[in-house]
Amino acid sequence: MSDSTDTTGRTVTQSRRRFLALSGTTAATAIAGCSGLLSGGGGGDGGSDGGTGTDSGTGQISLADFRGSGPLVAQRDAPGGTSIEELPDLSGELTLYLGGGEGGLYLDLINLFEQLYPDFTANHRLEASSDLANTIIEENEAGASPADVFMSIDAGSLGAVANAGATASLPEEALSTVPEAYQDSEGRWVGIAGRARAIPYNTNQISESDIPSTVQEFPETAALENSMGWAPSYGAFQSFVTAMRLIRGDDETRAWLQAMQDHGIETYPDEFRVSNACADGELTAGFANHYYTLRVQSARENAPIGLAFTEGDAGALVNVSGLEIINGTDNADLASNFVRHVLSAEAQEFFATRTFAYPMIPGVAPVGDLPRIDDLNPPDINLTELADVAGTVDLLRDAGVL
Repeated sequence: MSDSTDTTGRTVTQSRRRFLALSGTTAATAIAGCSGLLSGGGGGDGGSDGGTGTDSGTGQISLADFRGSGPLVAQRDAPGGTSIEELPDLSGELTLYLGGGEGGLYLDLINLFEQLYPDFTANHRLEASSDLANTIIEENEAGASPADVFMSIDAGSLGAVANAGATASLPEEALSTVPEAYQDSEGRWVGIAGRARAIPYNTNQISESDIPSTVQEFPETAALENSMGWAPSYGAFQSFVTAMRLIRGDDETRAWLQAMQDHGIETYPDEFRVSNACADGELTAGFANHYYTLRVQSARENAPIGLAFTEGDAGALVNVSGLEIINGTDNADLASNFVRHVLSAEAQEFFATRTFAYPMIPGVAPVGDLPRIDDLNPPDINLTELADVAGTVDLLRDAGVL
């Protein structure tokens, strides 16, 4: 973490607003002073190049297997942090509850672990995060859950399980690598990948100066009238509204939702479509997680799409995917080792370059021209409190948004 951060992991610099029109490339840098797994794979071409392999497992895994491909990934430095090579081998059978829409992408990481360690098997159950959280809570109340680890794209679901007393302690070696803002204050869950709320916008239609610094100003911004989009049925949007409820209360949040509708906002089924619509010129701007803009840029290198971040409000929320060890597991040592692997340099490079999420450890940079996570200005809220999604859905329905 840089010297401009406080003890919570958030920045304290005077100006923390960052806007970018994604360039699609990064400056060329050399990889030096690395050995073993971290030296394999070159400049982000994806797939295995034979690499140097490892001393354990199949010997066929290199950094290139963890790293994504495309213009946003080209010519990256080797990631810093604890390498997988420095950790004990994964060995044994782990039962993993995997929650959320990004779960399919995370399975690719788990498959890499299984390739690297022939004696390791991860049995997984993939469902919505909130459904799995409720399942774990019910199983815990009945005696014990068969799950060893719960990996979720939603901090609120992790918090619900932790608050129900269904989690075991996480290894200090893992907690110490992640900023305090992105883990539970009692060490019951830890973030593994971050996603920032952001404003994708069409660079042919508006400039950075046309975008307000807080979402509260959007309903009064003439340049955005009848030209914005959102995806209110999407979980990430509902977490954003939950954050607004925590900061401003239900009445003010309801009033903002109504004002945005009066301002003329279009509804989409998901935030990737919102971001694509901005690139197409169908929308001037929208509300979406930051990585959807990067996915558009990666697929359409010259697309006229930029990305803006608001300051200190719900629109600047940085939420996390994370994991926790389930109480009563018979595989505590393996589960702890698995957590450390997910926070290794290679796994964090996977999240940064394959999913375009924010890495959780300081040694791994985000892709492209994204500001680092500690240069953002998120609101000062406890992510565990995002668990009240049901109240948010009720409010969205009451406001006529759903």
